Amino acid sequence: MTADVSAAWQAYQRMRVQLNGRINRELTRSTGLSEADFDILFFLEQSGESSVTSLALRCGLEWEKSRLSHQLRRMEQRGLVVKEAPGAVIRLTDRGREQIAAARACHEAAVRRYFGDVLNAEQLAALTAISDQVVARLTEDRHATRR
Repeated sequence: MTADVSAAWQAYQRMRVQLNGRINRELTRSTGLSEADFDILFFLEQSGESSVTSLALRCGLEWEKSRLSHQLRRMEQRGLVVKEAPGAVIRLTDRGREQIAAARACHEAAVRRYFGDVLNAEQLAALTAISDQVVARLTEDRHATRR
């Protein structure tokens, strides 16, 4: 690895860990939701459907089956989601909708404060292009390994 790649990677890792940690601590303190709770509720809300299959949720989040199963069980116990048709379909409850609305507002404010307000338009465009390029490579590699 070259020195410039190593420096960029280390800087990215520091930013990622600190940014995610800060946003998740604020989210948990303000709403009581964990990052995993937020990810699932946000996915369900953004799906545009009243429910999604657990397979679609697992693939959309890129989680292992057991991780999703355990997380959904905990969320169902707290009344945030309901598993229907023997666990094959996941539906957001009214309580889950209320929680994601509050969490989304908290999350957006934190992202704006620690990310959007720090970077100018040119930096945001560059980061978007960089992220898209890395994701495209990951997608290509994933498709290549399936063949």
